[in-house]
Amino acid sequence: MMVFNNKQAGVGLLEVLIAVLILSVSLLAIASLQSRSLQYNQSAYVRSQVNILAYDIFDRIRSNRPDIASYALSFGDEAPSGGGIANTDMKTWMESMQRVLPEAEAELACTPVESDKLHKCKVSIRWTENNIFDEQDEDALDAEARSTLTYTTSI
Repeated sequence: MMVFNNKQAGVGLLEVLIAVLILSVSLLAIASLQSRSLQYNQSAYVRSQVNILAYDIFDRIRSNRPDIASYALSFGDEAPSGGGIANTDMKTWMESMQRVLPEAEAELACTPVESDKLHKCKVSIRWTENNIFDEQDEDALDAEARSTLTYTTSI
C-alpha cells in the first residue's frame, strides 16, 4: 500500500491573507473617495453661499438706486460706520459675510455707464478654502492662492 505524504499546509491561510489585503486596500480607497467627496461638497456649499451674498448686496443696491455711488469697498476695508442706508447695507452685508466666511474680504464698486441712469456694479469676494478638518491649506495662505469669485451686473 502506497501512502502519499501531502505536506502542502497553509494554502488556505495564504488565500485568506491575500483576500484580506485586497479588501483592506479597497476599503482605504473608498475612505479616500469619501473624504474627497466631503471636501468637494464643502467647497460647493461655500461657493453657493458666496453666490447668495453677491446677489444680496446687488439687491440692496437696487433698492437704494439714488445712493448707488456710496456703495464702494476695497479688499481689507472694515465695515463702514455712520448713518445712511448704503453704510447700513454694507455693514449688515459684511457681518453676514463674516458669519458664513470668517476670513473673507470683499471689494465693491459701482461705476456709471454712458449716463447716470445705468451703473455697472462689480463685487468680488475672496476667501481661504479650508479642508474638511477645518485646516487651511499651506498654499492658500498666500493672497494670490485664495479663492475669489467676481460678479458683475448692470443696475
